[in-house]
Amino acid sequence: MLSVVQAASRYVAVRHKLEIIEPGSALPKSLDAVVAFCGSIQCEVLSSNISGTAADANPSGSVSMRIAPPDLNKLLDFAAKQGKISQHSTETEDKTAAVIDVEAKLKNQTEFRDSLRKMLIKPGVSVADLLQIQEKLAEAQAELDSEATQRKVLANETEKVAVEISFRSEFRSTRGAFAAVGDAFGEFGAVLADSLAALITAIAAIIPWLIVIIPGIWILVRFVRNFRRKRAERKAASLANDPNQ
Repeated sequence: MLSVVQAASRYVAVRHKLEIIEPGSALPKSLDAVVAFCGSIQCEVLSSNISGTAADANPSGSVSMRIAPPDLNKLLDFAAKQGKISQHSTETEDKTAAVIDVEAKLKNQTEFRDSLRKMLIKPGVSVADLLQIQEKLAEAQAELDSEATQRKVLANETEKVAVEISFRSEFRSTRGAFAAVGDAFGEFGAVLADSLAALITAIAAIIPWLIVIIPGIWILVRFVRNFRRKRAERKAASLANDPNQ
């Protein structure tokens, strides 16, 4: 929701967004300090949260408030003392048309309700008419209450300023001078393990084939040797039987 400053006959909603960066150890205290300061001025805290408070995490938090315009600068100045403001943006939205529309509906609905009330006290009204008038009166009152609630919402938006502050811890590396060397050794071990795993996988894939291939090669070699030996024996026998060769 937006918050707002009313100027003349116009109603303009204003919202400030801030981001504050500071050391993580001080962040929770800074957020609590802003919440406490809001309670000391014309300010209302709508929501607040903080996360990552563990020692190994970068904490962050936010607080959403709605504040009266005279106290806006007080709040902004106090927030600026909690750390480094890295971002400050302002958004505006003209709510004039919405306010005029709601106020017109309120006026018409009020007049309609009052006319129904007058009809109830008129003499000679039948029971059936009374029941119908009471039904219409209940509907008119419910509509009037709804429009009145909407007008209060718009008044809250246009008469106060919305401020949203987010807190972010400043990241500071705690790595030592030889951290890169340690990382290199760590990567070396990982690469070596991956290589060994790939080698084992390849061997496991080849072993079933070796069981088939090695006996096959041995049989083939034996067959070739036997073939050559028999061919040599046949040639020797042929030469012995035919001396002219």
